[in-house]
Amino acid sequence: MEGVFTFIGAITGHGVGMVVGHLLLATVIIMWLAVKATSNLKAVPYGTQNVMEAYLGGVIAMGRDVIGEELARKYLPLVASIGLFVLINNILGIIPGFESPTNNINVTLPLALVVFFYYNYEGIKKQGVVHYFAHFAGPVKALAPLMFPIEIVSHLSRIVSLSFRLFGNIKGDDLFLWVLLMLVPWLVPLPGFLLLTFSALLQTFVFMILTYVYLAGAVALEEEHPEKAPEPVVDTLGAV
Repeated sequence: MEGVFTFIGAITGHGVGMVVGHLLLATVIIMWLAVKATSNLKAVPYGTQNVMEAYLGGVIAMGRDVIGEELARKYLPLVASIGLFVLINNILGIIPGFESPTNNINVTLPLALVVFFYYNYEGIKKQGVVHYFAHFAGPVKALAPLMFPIEIVSHLSRIVSLSFRLFGNIKGDDLFLWVLLMLVPWLVPLPGFLLLTFSALLQTFVFMILTYVYLAGAVALEEEHPEKAPEPVVDTLGAV
């Protein structure tokens, strides 16, 4: 936000340089966490290793309810990496003197595009091009000319949903914090900081769960259930 002091903005100025600077800072933090968690692995984890293992376990548990244990583990690297990246960037904006890169559409849009292209790629890889796109036509062939463009628009709208939801909420949180700090002393708005932290966690969770949902819709094949045989008719005397 123009006119708001940030440490990186004081060096690079407001604009692209400041956004890139905060992105690099978030990347350094994530790399430090990864190195710290894996540099001295223990059978009984503690410290950073314990926190990261708990995080990965939570991501798997989240995906298990949506897509199953096996696929949740398969897509763990994607979902966990995106989640950690979004979370660190969200939390940066809560710290006075820093700004959330995720309050910029140029950051959230590429994230949404990564998810969009990846789940479509996985769907085509799993089901084949013909079967995957035939799914867009719906079960009624007569309605296929209507349903296919609707499905295409629906899938494209997911890019908007992922990117603008995250961008809009984090932008609003940053504006809220900016106004709060202008109105009250530093120590007073502590409940506001807690609320913003909860919002950062919530927006990360929403982005991750939607990624799992979109992957589930792309790779989950419809099970073919044989038609159930008709029940035998029983007369009033109980004879078949």
